[in-house]
Amino acid sequence: MKEEFVTLTIDGEVIKAKKGSTILEAAKQAEIDIPTLCFLKDINEVGDCRMCIVEVEGKRGFATSCIQKVEEGMIVHTNTPSILEARRVVLDLILSNHTKDCLTCVRSGNCELQELAIKLNVRNIEFPGEIANHKIDDLSPSIVRDFNKCILCRRCVATCKNVQKIGAIDCINRGFESSISTVGNKSLNDVNCTNCGQCIQSCPTGALHEKETIDDVWNKLKNPDFYVVVQTAPAVRVALGEEFGMKIGTNVTGKMITALKRLGFNKVFDTNTGADFTIVEEANELIERLKENTHLPMITSCSPGWVKYIEMNYPELLPHLSTCKSPHQMFGALIKTYFAKKEGIDPKKIYVVSVMPCIAKKFERQRDEMKNNDLYDVDNVITTRELARMIKQANIEFENLEETTFDNPMGEATGAGAIFGTTGGVMEAALRTAQDILTGKSLQNIEFKQVRGKDGIKKATVNIDGKDINIVAASGLANAQKILEEIKKGKANYQFVEIMACPGGCVMGGGQPIKTSKTRSRIDIRKLRANSLYSIDEKSKIRKSHENPIIKKIYQEYLEKPGSNKAHKLLHTHYMEREKYNI
Repeated sequence: MKEEFVTLTIDGEVIKAKKGSTILEAAKQAEIDIPTLCFLKDINEVGDCRMCIVEVEGKRGFATSCIQKVEEGMIVHTNTPSILEARRVVLDLILSNHTKDCLTCVRSGNCELQELAIKLNVRNIEFPGEIANHKIDDLSPSIVRDFNKCILCRRCVATCKNVQKIGAIDCINRGFESSISTVGNKSLNDVNCTNCGQCIQSCPTGALHEKETIDDVWNKLKNPDFYVVVQTAPAVRVALGEEFGMKIGTNVTGKMITALKRLGFNKVFDTNTGADFTIVEEANELIERLKENTHLPMITSCSPGWVKYIEMNYPELLPHLSTCKSPHQMFGALIKTYFAKKEGIDPKKIYVVSVMPCIAKKFERQRDEMKNNDLYDVDNVITTRELARMIKQANIEFENLEETTFDNPMGEATGAGAIFGTTGGVMEAALRTAQDILTGKSLQNIEFKQVRGKDGIKKATVNIDGKDINIVAASGLANAQKILEEIKKGKANYQFVEIMACPGGCVMGGGQPIKTSKTRSRIDIRKLRANSLYSIDEKSKIRKSHENPIIKKIYQEYLEKPGSNKAHKLLHTHYMEREKYNI
């Protein structure tokens, strides 16, 4: 169908806009900036905050540009004195019930409310009044909820309810008593929150943020009794640079390693190596299930937010989960066993820090199932944002750092490990190994582009050794729900399913650099970060996990073979039915 357009004028500029689009969209098309606060493209377009008001000639009052549709011949003004004054009044009212600890707030310098106050020159609060005082909810291992900084934009609610289909939070009460809360006003730790952190990515202020644990890392780095090892996930290296003003998706692997060494870590390892182990174990597990035709489809288990989701919502499907631990947990287990033995270090003195794009990893690492010999595989998880804070605390000029490489003996990884950080990457990496094992050949066709791209659900059929295997990769828990319902109702014939809790995969994890709604509406952040990971893969000398010499060596020296009893003890786990609400 041919697209229809209308012609309108915004601030004296004639614009052709798609029929049915909004004034805000038309203005962006013409590079005319209209401030927003509650608006989040495709997620929260409700016009609640009134920051995006404009004047339309011939119409009474102000129009809310994020929901007002364009009309033929419409004449719009975005910055008249009356509009500017109205916006200042709205902002003043919001600030009158907002804590003023901007200097010490975790979002200082990257707060949309702060940015608007500067832009609109709001320096004094003209309507001071009673300020609500709410208790901070910090019981969750992943998320801190500070309603004193909430502006009731409902972006977090829309994300949790519509994007993830969880609905752990919602707006309750009315008027001055309105707040964003949970069932029974309980802690996020006691409701159906999956710890994915997408609410944090949506929040324009510091009302939601990760539970910071970098002080614990600093204390261990200063303590000579501990041997502190750090590992970094693939998605971290293509996002960390953004915290230092570098372009979105810039690969800063070498600078990141140098920074970590300057912070004082004894060893800097690559979680991609752990991903290689996960791929080898997972591919062999898939092959066994295909041979035995049992518990199919096999579903990936490396996303802890997703695992918690299925435990709470579809416990009857838990046998379909792969028993493999996630890469950083596998790697932590090997660091405290194989590496400790090799280096002659007491495992109790090894402190493993994982730098992750995911705040659900904070929840995952403290699960009882992630222990070996009464020691946690991983002792601390910090996010990409937390690592940036540590680097800034140490006064390291990140942009000017030279590039160095990961430490041996566990710093070598493959391109397959790198693409773990984007949706479809886990499946693609596992299929590279599975097809070589099944055919007994080193095949050259290693790119499964059917599971790449931005679509939330990607389905395909691949032929391996004459056998068709139906696969699907889903990212975002709303899409996961669709796939699980198909499996539950017997409407699907999949053999292998990859699910990531975060839309787009780990590159868009809850612990990644937070982008404003304006940036999110104009730039495909996921694509830029994912392309950087695919570039790492393409440039890698080794692109199949089972061909990694370090992997081969550790199996030969320590684990015997994939799926062995020792491998199962260290690298595999189990999951359990979990109550949604702690009543």
